[in-house]
Amino acid sequence: VIGVKLTGSLKGWTSPKDIILKVADILTVKGGTGAIIEYFGPGVDSISCTGMATICNMGAEIGATTSLFPYNSRMRDYLNCTTRGYVAKEADKVAESLLTADAGAKYDKVIELDLDKLEPHINGPFTPDLAHPISKVGQTAKEKGWPLDIKVGLIGSCTNSSYEDMGRCASIVKQAMKHGIKSKIPFNVTPGSEQIRATIERDGIAQTLRDFGGTVLANACGPCIGQWDRKDVKKGEKNTIVTSYNRNFTGRNDANPATHCFVTSPELVTALSLAGTLDFDPTKDKLKGSDGKEFLLDNPFGDELPAQGFDPGEDTYDAPPADGSKVSVVV
Repeated sequence: VIGVKLTGSLKGWTSPKDIILKVADILTVKGGTGAIIEYFGPGVDSISCTGMATICNMGAEIGATTSLFPYNSRMRDYLNCTTRGYVAKEADKVAESLLTADAGAKYDKVIELDLDKLEPHINGPFTPDLAHPISKVGQTAKEKGWPLDIKVGLIGSCTNSSYEDMGRCASIVKQAMKHGIKSKIPFNVTPGSEQIRATIERDGIAQTLRDFGGTVLANACGPCIGQWDRKDVKKGEKNTIVTSYNRNFTGRNDANPATHCFVTSPELVTALSLAGTLDFDPTKDKLKGSDGKEFLLDNPFGDELPAQGFDPGEDTYDAPPADGSKVSVVV
């Protein structure tokens, strides 16, 4: 069991994605093999429930058998918001005895991360453990000969498509559009579930992302697993894309081995899509508005949970017949 002790708290442009991108940097794609990754410490409470899900989802990229967090109020709020309050009530009864690490729990290895000092990261290309703080990725790309021009920005996927993620991206988009600018490149949005799709449509977030130049895709795997009939570059053409997906191995997204895919948070994908270039650091670099005046983006913000609750979307469940004895299944 590998323990990851989190201190400090997430703020500004740093997001839950940056925690797992940094852990991937430390452990590499093999370092979690045969291990359970357990996150603990005072920094845990600064992460939303869906943020913890992003971190655990991407644990596969370091080879972890599984990843877990202690139960806390952020999980309770999420369960209550998703009509699973009965689960939260049961969890509350055993929170201290079963769903929290024992005092003085022994780990085979402990990694410490100070969230107050953690910079936004962008990892890649070709492997999810090649980590770069956003302040250094541009310089590294120039030294290594990676294409600086970004061809496509992609946000969402099962890893990073929560209501909070989409809301934080929309907050960046609204700022940019106030200054008269939109995405410089194709910008694709993958809602992670039917519930997320329906809720961001209802709350106007999906439309905000479309106004920015975004295309909202089906809530399915899509380009994340290579379901992308890409037309803007030829096979073998060297190019750069940025995504908030979890995997970026050679040829994964578009079957082009020359595509340099960088993995980062949805917020950074959105900011980089505005700049169109890999050497843009939204924490300090300015953008130029349509009036020619320069401006600095404010820190992204998004509600952790929708104020009106989640919209479950279309019910596509088809109940089986009461008597299935006459049903034949043809494969």
